[in-house]
Amino acid sequence: MDEKDIKAQELHTLRHSCSHIMAQAVQNLYPNAKLAIGPAIDNGFYYDFDIEGVTLNEESLENIEKEMKKLVDKDLRFEKYVIPDVQAQIDEFKAQGEIYKAELLEEHRNDNPTLYLTKDKDGNVLFNDLCSGPHLENTRKIKAFKLLSVAGAYWRGSEKNKMLQRIYATAFASKDELKEYLTMLEEAKKRDHRKLGKELDLFSVHDEIGAGLVLWHPNLAVVRENIENYWREEHRKRGYVIVNTPQIAKSKLWEVSGHIDHYRENMFFVQKENEEDDQFIIKPMNCPFHILIYAAQRRSYRDLPIRMAELGTVYRKEKSGALGGLTRVQGFTQDDAHIFCTPEQIVNEINEIIDFVQDAMSIFNMTFEVELSTRPESYVGDLEHWNMAEAGLKEALDKRGMKYDINEGDGAFYGPKIDFKFKDAIGRTWQCATIQLDFNLPIRFDLKYQDKDGELKTPIMLHRVVFGSMERFHGILIEHFAGAFPAWLAPIQAAVVPIADRHIEACDTVFKKLKDKGIRVTLDDRSESMNYKIRDNLQNKKIPYVLVLGDKEIADGTVAVRARGRGPFGTFNADDFIEKLENEINSKGKNIIEKAE
Repeated sequence: MDEKDIKAQELHTLRHSCSHIMAQAVQNLYPNAKLAIGPAIDNGFYYDFDIEGVTLNEESLENIEKEMKKLVDKDLRFEKYVIPDVQAQIDEFKAQGEIYKAELLEEHRNDNPTLYLTKDKDGNVLFNDLCSGPHLENTRKIKAFKLLSVAGAYWRGSEKNKMLQRIYATAFASKDELKEYLTMLEEAKKRDHRKLGKELDLFSVHDEIGAGLVLWHPNLAVVRENIENYWREEHRKRGYVIVNTPQIAKSKLWEVSGHIDHYRENMFFVQKENEEDDQFIIKPMNCPFHILIYAAQRRSYRDLPIRMAELGTVYRKEKSGALGGLTRVQGFTQDDAHIFCTPEQIVNEINEIIDFVQDAMSIFNMTFEVELSTRPESYVGDLEHWNMAEAGLKEALDKRGMKYDINEGDGAFYGPKIDFKFKDAIGRTWQCATIQLDFNLPIRFDLKYQDKDGELKTPIMLHRVVFGSMERFHGILIEHFAGAFPAWLAPIQAAVVPIADRHIEACDTVFKKLKDKGIRVTLDDRSESMNYKIRDNLQNKKIPYVLVLGDKEIADGTVAVRARGRGPFGTFNADDFIEKLENEINSKGKNIIEKAE
């Protein structure tokens, strides 16, 4: 275990221990509170409570936090206790009304279940919780924690069960680390893409259409159009063919692919009119369609690799409580690709994809972390093929000298995968790009190619996305840029502002020049003050450049430029500035305009 893993484990133990103190504090303040589960998670911890007649709010959180600090100051000790008589403990929990603990203990009765006791300095037991640990020795190490929010959560995540109250919280080893994290959360609130989506008129979701089904407004549709144009251009450069496939297919296709057996709960079925009609399914994946395009012709080893790409819209059922904005949706467009290759080509193809991901992320000023996910418990195919696939992915990463974490058991049901977690401007990571290696589907669909020895062999299939889903990626971009898109993506790239009404005609001339160059521009001739219009365009509408014209600029053939986030930018010859802006846009921000001297 390396230093990073050790620190992560220490933080996990700290947070798990803090969750017990929170549960103890809640029961001190609300004696009728029943405990459910309270795990540590990536950014902190949570605990689910059933508190009859009480609705927790911000004031409640403040009081719970104060009670937690009192408990921490008592220097309490955590002690592991192996349950000697499971049935007696279950009966005790039921007698106490701890129905959730009783249910969990019943499930784990044969797993040597343990309690963790919280004791004071005199050895008195103040609290116990059903838990496998580990925990801190005592509360002295709990120095920095914060309760963040309350949300509803169904017991076991099922809508058939009772709604509980979940308290989200976090804890760190030091107050400085906690302060840094809370500052990041405040910044994240300002960048929330749902908030900015309304303010900048980017997208909307409507009950009349359905949760998780997004309407792209013109402003965000322009951003998407430019990213899709980049996507198509890059794919053609890199030897891909671009295809289009239907939105629905007969259920038989999804039986062959294995999706009905392994993905049924996430699929939308089209209602049959008559029993004899074929059942159709709205596609949750693009891969079976690409496989059939491959199978439409005889293939030789000389044809491989075949790189097939599609901006394919798919639909997947999600629980309504999990949906939000652009980042969790039910209908989304994947920048999907499938590569059919020989075993000898796997490592090279994976490296080509990694190069693509690196190049794409560089234009958005993002870095990424890498994770290798291995065989899950529920998998299809031969173990031998899985071992070969995992070895191929590891070899590709190792040959590049890339650092990566191994995520045991989190692969797709048909193959292991490499996940790329993009890091945004405030340090958060987002799962986007992925490479999945698949021996299974080519066998299920009996795909073949004729090898150089004349034998028919089964190709290897790589599933790959760079951005992931267009919806999710745009949500990430909105937050990464805080709505202030770079000039090449900005819905409006420049605004022309007259100082007075007599300058409108000259502004219109500059406006038309910009428009003729394909630059997205607006002429702001509102009857507001010049300063208001400059501020509104730069700060509220987040337009990259504002060009101001008055008597002097018109006489000199110049424009006075204000740049978003950089203030007064100097005076430029109008034609020179238009050329510079065109260059910045076409270079996707590699040639950013510098201030005039």
